[in-house]
Amino acid sequence: MRFSILLVLLLGLVGFSLFAQEKPDKVFTFKIDADIDPAMNRRVQLALEQAKKTDAGLILIEMDTYGGVVTDADEIRTMILESDIPVYVFINKDAASAGALISIACDSIYMAPGASIGAATVVNGADGAAAPDKYQSYMRSMMRSTAEARGRDPRIAEGMVDEKIEIEGISSAGSVITLSVSEAIKYGFCEGEYRSIEAILQAQNLENAEVLAYEEDTVDKIISFFLSPAISGVLILIIVGGIYFELQTPGVGFPIVASIIATALYFIPYYLNGLAENWEILVFFAGIILLAIELFVIPGFGIFGVLGIVCIIGGLVLGMVPNQDFNFDFVPASQLFGALLTVILASLASVGLVFWLTPKVNEWGAFRHVTLADTQDRSQGYTSSFYSSGMMGKTGTVHSRLRPSGKVEIDGEIYDAYSRGEFIDQGEKIVVISTEGTSLKVKNLQS
Repeated sequence: MRFSILLVLLLGLVGFSLFAQEKPDKVFTFKIDADIDPAMNRRVQLALEQAKKTDAGLILIEMDTYGGVVTDADEIRTMILESDIPVYVFINKDAASAGALISIACDSIYMAPGASIGAATVVNGADGAAAPDKYQSYMRSMMRSTAEARGRDPRIAEGMVDEKIEIEGISSAGSVITLSVSEAIKYGFCEGEYRSIEAILQAQNLENAEVLAYEEDTVDKIISFFLSPAISGVLILIIVGGIYFELQTPGVGFPIVASIIATALYFIPYYLNGLAENWEILVFFAGIILLAIELFVIPGFGIFGVLGIVCIIGGLVLGMVPNQDFNFDFVPASQLFGALLTVILASLASVGLVFWLTPKVNEWGAFRHVTLADTQDRSQGYTSSFYSSGMMGKTGTVHSRLRPSGKVEIDGEIYDAYSRGEFIDQGEKIVVISTEGTSLKVKNLQS
């Protein structure tokens, strides 16, 4: 008798605790509505952190994606599986490939009318063909283990990747599994069909809960701004133009400072979004070092100069695309081509702009306050020449390359000299056109 009374009391206590359990008063929502890549990976990470800070009791993801990079999808599904806050997903049309993996990792799946989930075969980014089996095996394993963790049929999840898997009544050999809404509900991959997030919340008796949407903070908005291809193009223009102008006129200072600032603004956003890796940034700086060696140490323009240009362009391009240690299997060809085109066009525009602006600088009023644009002629009383007027018109050869300053040999003597801005290689014939100052001003004899 006592045991029966105790059992009734325990059952009553459990029932009361379940009844008294409060529904979440805050629901945090964010979207996965683009390719799964490092940028989306970072967005999900920030959104989950923001949900935790707001003390949300439930996270609801609105999903519409055709998939993306497998490694980023793996990191996202791991974050969801390890989340202390329950995570629901509302598939608003598509959850394909990596999107299917992320959806299966959620505690509950809801779908809009006409939505689908599945087709998770790993494909190459270049041509859309199926990737090698090692990638398929990796994806099958993740799909299977994720489904098991959430109490869903691992065989069906694996069949979304492997076309060889045949499940009676669901799929036949030769095609991967893609479930419609009714099929997903039937086989336990969807908890219900709803037209909106509001409808889901109402069905869960959460219509009175406060709905909080993920918002980028100021830093993330700035990062997103600098990730724009147009802004990246402008920064590349400044980077290349600054380097070029500084190499043409060593010691000016301002061009290289502008180039350094533009380099930081270019790489930091891509680095924070997981696109630019440490080695890619090192490739860029290695290119600058190689180019400097070619211009200031080794006469002429050879392999160091070519490698320098290749490394600079390569570093800028690689920083824009989500390659994995120089593996471009999952980088869409359009994205790679777009990055390469942006860098090349911006570089060409930069060099062209330098040539166009250089002769016009002294005409700008702003520069007249900080530069000496007037010529101090001898007729005005200026006599700062170290050489006699007899040196005018003399010819000689370049002793060390003029870029634009260097040394020349005239009548067996070595003199400091500089050109009018152009580079003149060692051994070329020159003629003296001015003797004013501490160095001779010369030009190529053939020009």
